[in-house]
Amino acid sequence: MKESMINSIKQEQARKSQELQSQLSQCNNALENSEELLEFATRSLDIKEAEEFSKAARQIKDRVTMASAFRLSLKPKVSDNMTHLMVDFSQERQMLQTLTFLPVPKAPEIDPVECLVADNSVTVAWRMAEEDNKIDHFILEYRKTNFDGLPRVKDERCWEIIDNIKGTEYTLSGLKFDSKYMNFRVRACNKAVAGECSDPVTLETKALNFSLDNSSSHLNLRVEDTYVEWDPTGGKSQENKMKGKENKGRSGTPSPKRTSVGSRPPAVRGSRDRFTGESYTVLGDTVIESGQHYWEVKAQKDCKSYSVGVAYKTLGKFDQLGKTNTSWCIHVNNWLQNTFAAKHNNKVKALDVTVPERIGVFCDFDGGQLSFYDAHSKQLLYSFKTKFTQPLLPGFMVWCGGLSLSTGMQVPSAVRTLQKSENGMTGSASSLNIVTQ
Repeated sequence: MKESMINSIKQEQARKSQELQSQLSQCNNALENSEELLEFATRSLDIKEAEEFSKAARQIKDRVTMASAFRLSLKPKVSDNMTHLMVDFSQERQMLQTLTFLPVPKAPEIDPVECLVADNSVTVAWRMAEEDNKIDHFILEYRKTNFDGLPRVKDERCWEIIDNIKGTEYTLSGLKFDSKYMNFRVRACNKAVAGECSDPVTLETKALNFSLDNSSSHLNLRVEDTYVEWDPTGGKSQENKMKGKENKGRSGTPSPKRTSVGSRPPAVRGSRDRFTGESYTVLGDTVIESGQHYWEVKAQKDCKSYSVGVAYKTLGKFDQLGKTNTSWCIHVNNWLQNTFAAKHNNKVKALDVTVPERIGVFCDFDGGQLSFYDAHSKQLLYSFKTKFTQPLLPGFMVWCGGLSLSTGMQVPSAVRTLQKSENGMTGSASSLNIVTQ
């Protein structure tokens, strides 16, 4: 409205200024046109003969009668008090007097008891301290943090904003819980303005978030963060490079600053040296020492053979997943004949179920349970029950194909619900449920 009134003033000012300028121009033109007549009249005063003077006087009279200057109104179109330059704002004044102003909404209150963190989503619920029927919508703001409370200045993250929420709760879905906590706050809005933010609430969103450890992977595996792919030329190309570097020296001896794979001191069994031989394995880079954790794995359609499971840190560099008493896995083989089996301590349990597109892995370290699920339907594929006596690492084996990994996931609620029934099941073969020391 202010902009509209200012525009009205400017338009009215321009119009009236134009009128005055036009009036002034007309007067100037009339005066210029009268100069010739004034000169003729001046010359007529010098005429001595009466007849000639009378004739000139009649000409002057006729020309004065027809001159434009004498047909102009020289009264200015403005008054002494400038009332002609005033703009009429009576209509706007009436509108302003009839306006009713909305109060600024009060801050909502987030109810932590009603908030839910599950299935890689967070549901935030809030309420108004006082009933306000003028509320039009709410604005939810959130940010991730590793601190139990508001983020520190050095770890400050920008608030993410979700606008135009009509209800008093909202669910954020498809999240990756790569931080331990999330802060939330809410603002109420009416048609005019947004109110103050609610007091921030911190919800725990801790989940196992890990990547693949490229430093320990087999040379025939190409590892990128959460993806591993079989590379048949990996080991040979690495060895050829090392041999080429060794042969460059004149003395034929390798540089003391570089140590080839072949010249490394023998690794102690169980050390975290690079996997070799037929152990096409890569481990996760984060240790599991307690708690319940969940992650998912998806294999490429043309993958010939792969294993998914966990292993102790002491897994030897020649060891294959499931063939030692320090590793547990399920193995899929699509080479020559199709097999799907659970493996531990070189014992195999064939699984009479369809291999799912995505495999979910649930590890309960304290409860001594490792379970595998169809990630989509949450159907149980197999469970190991044991007692873990050392820290665990997620383990993966792949041959001719690739695996993609999804981490930062909380244990699905469906899996938690199935735990009680799983504990009463006897689906795991006793030969595989060995307590390892």
